[in-house]
Amino acid sequence: MSELRISDLHVDVLTETGPKEILKGVNLTVGSGEAHAIMGPNGSGKSTLAYSIAGHPKYKITSGSVTLDGVELTHLKVDERARAGLFLAMQYPIEVPGVSVANFLRTAKTALSGEAPKVRTWVKEVNAALERIGLDGTFAARSLNEGFSGGEKKRNEIAQLELLNPKFAILDETDSGLDIDALRIVSEGVNRYMEQGDRGLLLITHYTRILNYIKPDFVHVFVDGHIVAEGGPELADRLEVDGYDRFVKAAKVDA
Repeated sequence: MSELRISDLHVDVLTETGPKEILKGVNLTVGSGEAHAIMGPNGSGKSTLAYSIAGHPKYKITSGSVTLDGVELTHLKVDERARAGLFLAMQYPIEVPGVSVANFLRTAKTALSGEAPKVRTWVKEVNAALERIGLDGTFAARSLNEGFSGGEKKRNEIAQLELLNPKFAILDETDSGLDIDALRIVSEGVNRYMEQGDRGLLLITHYTRILNYIKPDFVHVFVDGHIVAEGGPELADRLEVDGYDRFVKAAKVDA
């Protein structure tokens, strides 16, 4: 059993007026085979959590710990965290002109496994993965995300997830900007990843619509830089009806 453990995590971000604390003591454990959904209003720190775990240099961990199978990640570089088994699907995937999707994926796979996949079989695997998420084979030769629509970028992220097959995947608002068909296709890709049974998922979202397709084992409400409530899928149903207002008000009272 693998485990991603976040312990009392505090994170600052540098602003024009100096450091500002965004994460204020996050505690969360994701085991292999588990799907966790983190839900909360805008500005609550959900994306900061994702990027801090992945090692984005904009975010400074001031205290706390993030471990994957007992290995402390906070001292590792971004690529080292990926090799340890971590994957981040970004809310806004960046464009990389001049680097094809196929070459990017082959380079990433080589870095993770330490051995370059055979070109002939790899091309077939890439084309099959693209087809599963509704992109034709021509996308493999295109520059990474350049000229892609928002939905195409998100689908490409899920193709990466399937091909790289990490121990733990963090999806940062992968559902944002997706139409109904794209949401279904993306969700099917995530479910294929989880059906292996020994993978872990941290799904960050504002809305419950993606949870109609990807069923979480646990739901966490995130407000003001930390988790304020936890439960099962029924908690997401309550949020759909009641929203976040009562949790935001309670956090202000506690502060």
